[in-house]
Amino acid sequence: MRICMILEGSYPFVYGGVSSWTHQYIQAMKEHEFILWCIGAESAGRDKFKYTLPENVSEVHQVFLDDALRQTTAHKRVRLKQSEVEALHALIAGEKTQWNMLFDMFQERKLSPLSVLMSAQFLDVVKTVCMEKYTYVSFADFFHTVRSMMLPELYLLTGTVPQADLYHATATGYSGILGSLGKWKYDRPFILTEHGIYTREREEELLRAKWVVPSFRNQWIELFYNFSGCAYSHADKVTSLYEAASHMQEELGCAAEKLCVIGNGVHYERFCNIPSREDDGWISIGAVVRIAKIKDIKTMIYAFAELKSRMERKEEQQKVRLFVLGDVDDAEYKEECVNLIEMLQVQDITFTGAVNVVEYMEKFDFTILTSISEAQPLSVLESFAAARPAVVTDVGCCRELIFGRSDDELGQAGFVVPPMNREELANAMERMCEDNLLRISMGKIGQKRVETYYTHEISMDRYRSLYHEFL
Repeated sequence: MRICMILEGSYPFVYGGVSSWTHQYIQAMKEHEFILWCIGAESAGRDKFKYTLPENVSEVHQVFLDDALRQTTAHKRVRLKQSEVEALHALIAGEKTQWNMLFDMFQERKLSPLSVLMSAQFLDVVKTVCMEKYTYVSFADFFHTVRSMMLPELYLLTGTVPQADLYHATATGYSGILGSLGKWKYDRPFILTEHGIYTREREEELLRAKWVVPSFRNQWIELFYNFSGCAYSHADKVTSLYEAASHMQEELGCAAEKLCVIGNGVHYERFCNIPSREDDGWISIGAVVRIAKIKDIKTMIYAFAELKSRMERKEEQQKVRLFVLGDVDDAEYKEECVNLIEMLQVQDITFTGAVNVVEYMEKFDFTILTSISEAQPLSVLESFAAARPAVVTDVGCCRELIFGRSDDELGQAGFVVPPMNREELANAMERMCEDNLLRISMGKIGQKRVETYYTHEISMDRYRSLYHEFL
């Protein structure tokens, strides 16, 4: 079977998260041929893969959003059909959009996005929406905002669609649009797997983003909600990693009969025999994270500085150290983290870069995760498989991993703290540091939880069954 895997801002360009899952997924599905349809932000990243692609990857199609800006300004006059004008109006106004009409415009009619965006009819549509929604803002500002939003999106619709037996996207954003386009063009099944709820994640980012003009913040948010509407309506099956995420997908408009939960899984046998750490006078804490703002490394640094200060003030001083394992997603943020460490004058924090997690897990007594947003983090499952308990923030599936699902009576495998709360994080780490028996007990519970519910084999078998259901 030829499966077109549609990826956005992840594999094979960056390490961790969805990329790690994708790499293991393709390796496990040796019986299938994979075509990668990869969406990146900047064309400077073309062919700069962080992974050696498995042998069953036969093609890689790379699309970069900034290439939309390099389209020639030469254009032809176009005359849009009334139905096409209505589809553009709905898209700009944040209303239910006839995506198949847009697909036809740029695939069958082969219209140029620039020609459409420079047409008198498009100008009329923008005027109408501006009068409907933004009476008291500058029309010029609104017009240029809409054009900057529409250009990369419409550009994606003009590309060559790889032919496959099944399309499998990993988000509802741009990748969800391309998955929908593949289904429309070749009438093949489309499966959507959400590791996090993409729409909510983009909404959170946009609410904090400084580059967004406040007047048009909702306009950007509505765009991504429209993207999810496209993906949910075209997908034959929509999977999530845990029950709460599935409920959110339904709230966002996905039909309940399309939904199913398939959790992540890890290679249990790689981690389960890692020995416990011998006492050397140190408590070693591990954080397997990409260096990115959403992972909130700064809160981790502040909390560790507080922990270190507390441990040094105790009558029996306890030495603690922190290893941060992961590739650098955001070089500027990494520099800010390094400057923060210097400002706090905190010692014993090591950034290792991308390393073999299995080898490093031997060094840890427990692990921490301080993310602002997560789905079902593989790093926590790997920590559990190695019998290392975890301190996590209360995001995504993390609470469920620590305490178990409704049918899981194994017990507590770590601590859950509120996101961005330095004091609570330091408190939880302090409890871990002080009680070796507690760490061992929680580690064994986490290991049993992974063995029972979250192995790679369990997860892959469920996806295989899903493929066979449609083919």
